[in-house]
Amino acid sequence: MILEKVINKIEIQSEYKDFVDKYIDNLLTEFKGKIHSIYMCGSIPKGTATPFKSDADFTIVCEDPKEIDYERLSKIKDRLLQEYPILTKIDTIICSMEDVLSKPNEWGFWVKVICICVYGQDVGEQVPPIQISPKFILDLNTDTKEEVAHIHRLLSTASDHTMQVRYIKGYSKRLLRALYCLVLEDTGVWEDDMVTMKNAILDYCEIDPALVDYLYACYLDSNVSVEEFLGIADEVYRYFENALRVMATSRASLD
Repeated sequence: MILEKVINKIEIQSEYKDFVDKYIDNLLTEFKGKIHSIYMCGSIPKGTATPFKSDADFTIVCEDPKEIDYERLSKIKDRLLQEYPILTKIDTIICSMEDVLSKPNEWGFWVKVICICVYGQDVGEQVPPIQISPKFILDLNTDTKEEVAHIHRLLSTASDHTMQVRYIKGYSKRLLRALYCLVLEDTGVWEDDMVTMKNAILDYCEIDPALVDYLYACYLDSNVSVEEFLGIADEVYRYFENALRVMATSRASLD
């Protein structure tokens, strides 16, 4: 099965259009000649964003990510967050053209399937069709262990309640996406709607349904005990890591 693009048409709501245009203009002015293309994913380009609840998700593709200074980028984001309080945050990922083209099951998947181009030439069009397979699922999760460990450290050391709530929401979403990877061969599509994703996990994954329901509840309302959440998160990740290990062993035996 070939993975289809999640967003086929840009449908930005009127209350976000000015922000998107201004953010792109600011990026192009600040990093003149260094950006190849800019992409969005999530609710804003789909036209389903909720004011004061939704965030903005961008990806910058360039020749050399080191040329995009994070401190200067952060100043742009901070300034626009003050100007547009309807946004909860602005996330911006930076990757190279080489990453997208040389890692089709990782960065190529992200740009080709998850994102939609809002500026420049869509490099995702140069990525070959992505076939759902154990190899794809394993490649896609190459950095999952590192990402989970990073957010685990952030949450376990956060003392500010607002940051704890934000990290729990993000951690819950990341783990649900990881579990959804395990059922991709059953669903045949990449799903970014969290309800649909959760239901597919419950339908096809052998994990304890209570753990999935807990993660989804935390995604909706992250005001829970950090200690309790980390205990559940660790249990879910152990299940996920073991499932990947079984998948890798099975694939190796067929090679």
